[in-house]
Amino acid sequence: MEKVEKLAAENAVVVFSQSGCCMCHVVKRLFCSLGVGPTVYELDEQSGGGDLEKALVRLVGEPQAVPAVFVGGKLLGGLDRVMAAHINGSLVPQLKEAGALWL
Repeated sequence: MEKVEKLAAENAVVVFSQSGCCMCHVVKRLFCSLGVGPTVYELDEQSGGGDLEKALVRLVGEPQAVPAVFVGGKLLGGLDRVMAAHINGSLVPQLKEAGALWL
């Protein structure tokens, strides 16, 4: 859990992902379309990725741990939460506050 929190706090936007996950792909594309370059950790391509995924399951509280998105070091959530924030207009202000967007 500490490793996840440490990694999440190192950059403005952090996405924990699986390389073949379509929901993860959607989240990464959304951030890119907004002009945000998230730091992405592909858990299936990292040593210790399985341990990170177990920690994310506990942190997120759901069996589907990825995508797990952190903005400004705080857990935003998975695809559903990110898309809801985007649709209701609260995502861009969060990204600006975290220093991920300047305009």
